[in-house]
Amino acid sequence: MRDRWAVSSWTLLGAGMPTAVFVGVAAPPAATYAYLAGVLVCVIAGAVGIRHNLPAGHRRPWLLILAAMVMSLAGESTRVLAPGGTVLAMLPDIALLPIYLLLTAGVADLVRRTRATADDPARVDAALIGVAAALLVWALWIEPWITAGDPRWQNLVAAALPLAPALLVTIALPVLLLGRARAPAMWFFVTSGMALLAANIVLANRGWFVQGPDGIPLKTMGALVLAADFANAACVLHPTVPVLTERVLTRSHELRRGRIAMITATLCVPTVLGVAAPPRGQTFLLVRAALSLALIGVVVARVVRANNSRARAEQEARWRAEHDSLTGLPNRERLAAAVARWTGPDTRISLLLIDLDRFKLVNDHWGHEVGDEMLRAAATRITATVRAGDLVCRAGGDEFVVALTAPDGDPAAERLAGRLLTALDEPLPLSVGPVDVTASIGIATADAGTGAVELLRDADTAMYRAKESGRNRYAVFDPGLRERLQRRVILERALRGALDGGQLDVHYQPLVHLATERVDGFEALMRWTHPTLGPVSPVEFIPIAEDTGFIVTAGAWLLEEAAARTREWRATAPVHVSVNLAVRQLREPGLAERVGEILIRTGLPPEGLWLEVTESGFMDDPDACLHTLHELRDLGITLCIDDFGTGFSSLSYLQRLPVSIVKIDRAFVTGVGDGGPDESIVRAVLAMSHAMGHRVVAEGVETVVQRDWLRANDCDYAQGWLYGKPLPAPETRLTLGRPSLSHLTSGP
Repeated sequence: MRDRWAVSSWTLLGAGMPTAVFVGVAAPPAATYAYLAGVLVCVIAGAVGIRHNLPAGHRRPWLLILAAMVMSLAGESTRVLAPGGTVLAMLPDIALLPIYLLLTAGVADLVRRTRATADDPARVDAALIGVAAALLVWALWIEPWITAGDPRWQNLVAAALPLAPALLVTIALPVLLLGRARAPAMWFFVTSGMALLAANIVLANRGWFVQGPDGIPLKTMGALVLAADFANAACVLHPTVPVLTERVLTRSHELRRGRIAMITATLCVPTVLGVAAPPRGQTFLLVRAALSLALIGVVVARVVRANNSRARAEQEARWRAEHDSLTGLPNRERLAAAVARWTGPDTRISLLLIDLDRFKLVNDHWGHEVGDEMLRAAATRITATVRAGDLVCRAGGDEFVVALTAPDGDPAAERLAGRLLTALDEPLPLSVGPVDVTASIGIATADAGTGAVELLRDADTAMYRAKESGRNRYAVFDPGLRERLQRRVILERALRGALDGGQLDVHYQPLVHLATERVDGFEALMRWTHPTLGPVSPVEFIPIAEDTGFIVTAGAWLLEEAAARTREWRATAPVHVSVNLAVRQLREPGLAERVGEILIRTGLPPEGLWLEVTESGFMDDPDACLHTLHELRDLGITLCIDDFGTGFSSLSYLQRLPVSIVKIDRAFVTGVGDGGPDESIVRAVLAMSHAMGHRVVAEGVETVVQRDWLRANDCDYAQGWLYGKPLPAPETRLTLGRPSLSHLTSGP
């Protein structure tokens, strides 16, 4: 569709230019009728183009120009049709003033719409051209008329009238063109403006104006006017015409040769006129002096504007160098400078590093725009919570920093951290609705004079400690944290080669059916023994594996190893194996398909596999995880919810999950059998789970008292050191009868 309108525009211009040439060389009445027909075509094409190519809010300047064309067509038609010497025959001359006023209003409206700021360089350059052109008009046209023996004021008015729009076109074209994309419609408009400028200069000289009852302004002037109309109609008809009504943002450009030549030429006008056409009296000299001073004033204005623009650019560059573009908060450079300035005896500097918990989930679920919105909202809330003298910065990503000073011994940083946790615990109002957010805060404090880099490093260490402790809390740095961080870095590097280096192993802990005391299955647990570091606790390396994503690869290896081993054991007894799924694994696309492939490769039937998910991990992104869980259940795999009671523990959430097994966390099992409050909690979980048709596993069973209490309260399975600690596969002995507790996991 756009191509069709573009072709129509070029076709109109291609047909219009020969018509304009014909009007310039032919004699009336053929030229007259060709002129009128051409203007009529331009009016119709312009109206169609305005309606089709321009939105409602951008049509006014073009409607004003179109109205001038309509009035011109009506006036010249009246000149042809009306008898000579009548009032109607004078109508075209009477309409000349409103025609030029409409043209002036239309072009001025275009200029107003397209330039974004009052100090646009195009405005200053246009004013420079305008003053120079006015000086030329005064010296070359108006002065000779005034000093003539017969000044003929009516001719002066008739000449000055077309010079006004000619001057406007001279001023408007640079304003409209500077900084604009070179679209075809723009070149059509330039052609129209130049043709109109030439026509009005011809009209002002009155050299080629044909009078008479059959005549309208023909010859060169008529041809130029018609060419301007065709070019203007082609401009409006072209689909790129909206470019001319779009705002052009002010930008600083280097002065190129063309603009330097233009400025130089305008400055030379007073001197050249003084030599070539000296003033013809004191009054004329004063007028020229006033116009020359105006020209100098415009040049001074350009210099001032350039200087101010440079100063603003430098100020903006400094601001951008010290502030975050998204939130408007100071950045790390500004933080470092502020901390370096804070000095004084008995003064302590504290940095609070604030990290938004699970911010990545917001980006993944709603997109980066909502994520950016959350960062801005969090920045606003943090700024509103701190004291007046505190400095709030964005450190990058989802991290913010608050820097403050306090007297030695004043726990101002801890108090502020508590207020910030409370403030951020309230949902943030975003475009998608209120969104819950929590934060982990690390605090580092040192004497005045300590660099921001050291403080940030220590605060970052403390912040990770807060995250490891459960998030939504703050931690204060101490040297021991740095040692733990260094160990974490060492473990993270070593873990990358653990799988390929054969350092990972699978240990199995028995899961016993309480009613029969038979081993029903095993939980497969990953273990890591480093050649130099020795055995590394899962409490240390599992969180690192989850943070780095290594858990996806290692978890797949664990699942395949456990499935293959269990397939061998099932030749002796119908046991199952239970494997934990990390949150990162659960979110991996195609998880159910890969699990199905592992079952096929190892030969383990689906009923021989239990997969455990933590309730807290599921709650991170329930919608994404729920679909995967249903796919796994459809394979025939038994799903378990692990560590029940430590997270949300809601009946409504439990009803949503397609699980068959509920595992009670060891934190509650430890307190059963002694009449403590944990017994009520465990009874409630047992009753709720059984009512929903779920079986229950008690974790961390270590004493006979705990076992007996659980059995008396109808718990289905038990797991813990009472039945054996996790051991490598070669050391695990399957007991199929009714084993005694002493030899369930005895060695070979």
